[in-house]
Amino acid sequence: MLCLFDLDGTLIDSEPGISACIRYALHKLDVPEPAELRSWIGPPLRHSFAPLLDNDATRIEQAVEYYHERFATLGWREHAIYPGIAELIDGLHAGGHQLAIVTSKPHRHAAPIIESMPFGHRFEKLYGPHPSSPHSEKASMIAAALADFGATPQDTIMVGDRCFDIEGAVANGVNGIGVLWGFGSREELEAAGAGAVIEHPAQLGNFVGGVAPDLMRG
Repeated sequence: MLCLFDLDGTLIDSEPGISACIRYALHKLDVPEPAELRSWIGPPLRHSFAPLLDNDATRIEQAVEYYHERFATLGWREHAIYPGIAELIDGLHAGGHQLAIVTSKPHRHAAPIIESMPFGHRFEKLYGPHPSSPHSEKASMIAAALADFGATPQDTIMVGDRCFDIEGAVANGVNGIGVLWGFGSREELEAAGAGAVIEHPAQLGNFVGGVAPDLMRG
Protein backbone atom coordinates (compact mmCIF):
# COMPACT_ATOMS: atom_id res chain seq x y z
CA MET A 1 0.00 0.00 0.00
CA LEU A 2 1.07 3.58 -0.67
CA CYS A 3 0.84 5.63 2.55
CA LEU A 4 0.89 9.39 2.11
CA PHE A 5 1.44 11.61 5.15
CA ASP A 6 0.90 15.26 5.85
CA LEU A 7 3.77 16.82 7.84
CA ASP A 8 2.59 19.60 10.18
CA GLY A 9 0.12 18.31 12.75
CA THR A 10 0.50 14.73 11.56
CA LEU A 11 4.16 13.74 11.92
CA ILE A 12 5.37 16.76 13.87
CA ASP A 13 4.02 19.37 16.26
CA SER A 14 5.30 22.41 14.41
CA GLU A 15 3.27 25.02 16.26
CA PRO A 16 6.26 26.68 18.05
CA GLY A 17 8.18 27.37 14.84
CA ILE A 18 5.20 28.35 12.71
CA SER A 19 3.76 30.68 15.36
CA ALA A 20 7.13 32.35 15.94
CA CYS A 21 7.57 32.96 12.21
CA ILE A 22 4.06 34.40 11.85
CA ARG A 23 4.73 36.78 14.74
CA TYR A 24 8.06 37.75 13.21
CA ALA A 25 6.44 38.57 9.86
CA LEU A 26 3.63 40.60 11.40
CA HIS A 27 6.06 42.47 13.64
CA LYS A 28 8.16 43.40 10.62
CA LEU A 29 5.02 44.84 9.01
CA ASP A 30 3.91 46.53 12.24
CA VAL A 31 0.68 44.53 12.33
CA PRO A 32 -0.78 43.31 15.67
CA GLU A 33 -0.79 39.54 15.92
CA PRO A 34 -4.10 37.71 16.30
CA ALA A 35 -4.94 36.13 19.63
CA GLU A 36 -5.11 32.64 18.13
CA LEU A 37 -2.59 31.14 15.71
CA ARG A 38 -3.29 27.38 15.78
CA SER A 39 -5.78 27.71 12.93
CA TRP A 40 -2.95 29.03 10.72
CA ILE A 41 -1.30 25.62 10.70
CA GLY A 42 -2.44 23.78 7.59
CA PRO A 43 -3.88 26.42 5.24
CA PRO A 44 -1.59 28.22 2.78
CA LEU A 45 0.15 31.22 4.37
CA ARG A 46 -1.22 33.70 1.85
CA HIS A 47 -4.76 32.61 2.71
CA SER A 48 -4.17 33.32 6.41
CA PHE A 49 -2.25 36.58 6.03
CA ALA A 50 -4.77 38.11 3.62
CA PRO A 51 -7.48 39.24 6.10
CA LEU A 52 -4.93 40.88 8.41
CA LEU A 53 -3.33 42.74 5.52
CA ASP A 54 -6.53 43.96 3.87
CA ASN A 55 -5.96 41.57 0.97
CA ASP A 56 -3.11 43.80 -0.19
CA ALA A 57 -1.16 41.52 -2.55
CA THR A 58 2.12 43.38 -2.08
CA ARG A 59 1.97 43.27 1.72
CA ILE A 60 0.89 39.62 1.67
CA GLU A 61 3.99 38.73 -0.35
CA GLN A 62 6.15 40.74 2.05
CA ALA A 63 4.66 38.85 4.99
CA VAL A 64 5.30 35.50 3.32
CA GLU A 65 8.89 36.48 2.57
CA TYR A 66 9.48 37.57 6.17
CA TYR A 67 7.97 34.29 7.37
CA HIS A 68 10.32 32.29 5.14
CA GLU A 69 13.26 34.43 6.22
CA ARG A 70 12.95 33.30 9.82
CA PHE A 71 11.78 29.78 9.04
CA ALA A 72 14.84 29.02 6.91
CA THR A 73 17.21 29.77 9.78
CA LEU A 74 15.28 29.00 12.97
CA GLY A 75 11.68 27.94 12.42
CA TRP A 76 12.34 24.60 10.76
CA ARG A 77 14.11 23.39 13.91
CA GLU A 78 11.30 24.38 16.26
CA HIS A 79 9.15 21.27 16.28
CA ALA A 80 8.68 17.95 18.06
CA ILE A 81 7.84 14.52 16.66
CA TYR A 82 4.53 13.27 18.03
CA PRO A 83 4.65 10.23 20.36
CA GLY A 84 4.13 6.96 18.50
CA ILE A 85 5.01 8.35 15.06
CA ALA A 86 8.48 6.81 14.87
CA GLU A 87 7.06 3.38 15.72
CA LEU A 88 4.27 3.85 13.18
CA ILE A 89 6.61 4.74 10.33
CA ASP A 90 9.07 1.96 11.16
CA GLY A 91 6.18 -0.49 11.37
CA LEU A 92 4.74 0.51 8.01
CA HIS A 93 8.16 0.27 6.39
CA ALA A 94 8.76 -3.15 7.94
CA GLY A 95 5.37 -4.23 6.58
CA GLY A 96 6.52 -3.46 3.04
CA HIS A 97 4.48 -0.32 2.46
CA GLN A 98 5.67 2.63 0.39
CA LEU A 99 5.79 5.98 2.18
CA ALA A 100 5.74 9.58 0.96
CA ILE A 101 5.02 13.03 2.39
CA VAL A 102 2.46 15.44 0.93
CA THR A 103 2.75 18.80 2.67
CA SER A 104 1.70 22.42 2.29
CA LYS A 105 5.25 23.41 3.18
CA PRO A 106 7.51 24.35 0.28
CA HIS A 107 10.01 21.63 -0.53
CA ARG A 108 12.94 23.77 0.65
CA HIS A 109 11.46 24.03 4.17
CA ALA A 110 10.13 20.48 4.48
CA ALA A 111 13.28 18.70 3.25
CA PRO A 112 15.59 19.64 6.16
CA ILE A 113 12.90 18.70 8.67
CA ILE A 114 12.49 15.26 7.12
CA GLU A 115 16.25 14.77 6.87
CA SER A 116 16.57 15.53 10.58
CA MET A 117 14.07 12.84 11.59
CA PRO A 118 15.51 9.48 12.66
CA PHE A 119 12.99 7.80 10.35
CA GLY A 120 13.10 10.40 7.57
CA HIS A 121 14.87 8.03 5.19
CA ARG A 122 11.78 5.81 5.18
CA PHE A 123 9.98 8.30 2.93
CA GLU A 124 10.69 7.73 -0.74
CA LYS A 125 9.33 11.06 -2.00
CA LEU A 126 8.39 14.52 -0.77
CA TYR A 127 5.64 16.58 -2.39
CA GLY A 128 5.33 20.28 -1.60
CA PRO A 129 3.68 23.20 -3.41
CA HIS A 130 5.52 25.84 -5.36
CA PRO A 131 6.60 28.61 -2.94
CA SER A 132 4.53 31.19 -4.84
CA SER A 133 1.31 29.18 -4.81
CA PRO A 134 -1.63 30.62 -2.83
CA HIS A 135 -3.40 27.25 -2.84
CA SER A 136 -3.10 24.06 -0.81
CA GLU A 137 -2.48 21.91 -3.92
CA LYS A 138 -3.03 18.72 -1.88
CA ALA A 139 -5.24 17.22 -4.61
CA SER A 140 -2.68 17.77 -7.38
CA MET A 141 0.19 16.54 -5.21
CA ILE A 142 -1.68 13.36 -4.29
CA ALA A 143 -2.41 12.83 -7.99
CA ALA A 144 1.30 13.22 -8.72
CA ALA A 145 2.14 10.66 -6.05
CA LEU A 146 -0.31 8.13 -7.50
CA ALA A 147 1.31 8.57 -10.91
CA ASP A 148 4.89 8.41 -9.61
CA PHE A 149 4.33 5.25 -7.61
CA GLY A 150 1.99 3.65 -10.11
CA ALA A 151 -0.52 3.18 -7.29
CA THR A 152 -4.29 2.91 -7.51
CA PRO A 153 -6.53 5.06 -5.28
CA GLN A 154 -7.91 1.86 -3.76
CA ASP A 155 -4.41 0.87 -2.62
CA THR A 156 -3.51 4.29 -1.20
CA ILE A 157 -4.27 6.24 1.97
CA MET A 158 -3.70 9.90 2.84
CA VAL A 159 -3.13 10.62 6.53
CA GLY A 160 -3.58 14.18 7.79
CA ASP A 161 -4.97 16.45 10.48
CA ARG A 162 -6.78 19.13 8.43
CA CYS A 163 -9.62 19.29 5.92
CA PHE A 164 -7.15 20.11 3.12
CA ASP A 165 -5.58 16.65 3.47
CA ILE A 166 -8.92 14.87 3.38
CA GLU A 167 -10.32 16.97 0.55
CA GLY A 168 -7.21 16.26 -1.51
CA ALA A 169 -7.65 12.55 -0.88
CA VAL A 170 -11.37 12.57 -1.74
CA ALA A 171 -10.65 14.43 -4.99
CA ASN A 172 -8.48 11.49 -6.03
CA GLY A 173 -10.72 8.68 -4.76
CA VAL A 174 -8.19 7.95 -2.00
CA ASN A 175 -9.20 6.99 1.55
CA GLY A 176 -8.43 9.97 3.79
CA ILE A 177 -7.55 9.11 7.40
CA GLY A 178 -7.95 12.03 9.79
CA VAL A 179 -5.83 12.30 12.95
CA LEU A 180 -6.84 14.08 16.16
CA TRP A 181 -3.42 14.74 17.68
CA GLY A 182 -2.82 17.64 15.28
CA PHE A 183 -4.62 20.92 14.65
CA GLY A 184 -7.95 19.89 13.17
CA SER A 185 -11.15 18.70 14.85
CA ARG A 186 -13.19 15.56 14.36
CA GLU A 187 -16.01 17.71 12.95
CA GLU A 188 -13.69 19.32 10.39
CA LEU A 189 -12.25 16.00 9.27
CA GLU A 190 -15.57 14.19 9.03
CA ALA A 191 -17.16 17.09 7.15
CA ALA A 192 -14.31 16.91 4.62
CA GLY A 193 -15.07 13.23 3.99
CA ALA A 194 -12.58 11.33 6.14
CA GLY A 195 -12.95 7.57 5.82
CA ALA A 196 -11.86 7.26 9.44
CA VAL A 197 -10.66 9.49 12.27
CA ILE A 198 -8.08 8.13 14.72
CA GLU A 199 -6.79 9.31 18.09
CA HIS A 200 -3.39 7.56 18.25
CA PRO A 201 -0.82 6.58 15.59
CA ALA A 202 -1.04 2.89 16.53
CA GLN A 203 -4.67 2.83 15.37
CA LEU A 204 -3.58 3.36 11.78
CA GLY A 205 -2.58 -0.30 11.71
CA ASN A 206 -6.29 -1.14 11.65
CA PHE A 207 -6.49 0.31 8.13
CA VAL A 208 -3.18 -0.96 6.73
CA GLY A 209 -2.40 -4.64 6.29
CA GLY A 210 0.99 -6.22 6.77
CA VAL A 211 2.21 -3.88 9.53
CA ALA A 212 4.90 -5.37 11.78
CA PRO A 213 2.85 -6.12 14.96
CA ASP A 214 5.73 -5.65 17.40
CA LEU A 215 6.19 -2.10 16.11
CA MET A 216 2.51 -1.18 16.16
CA ARG A 217 1.70 -1.71 19.83
CA GLY A 218 0.60 1.49 21.51
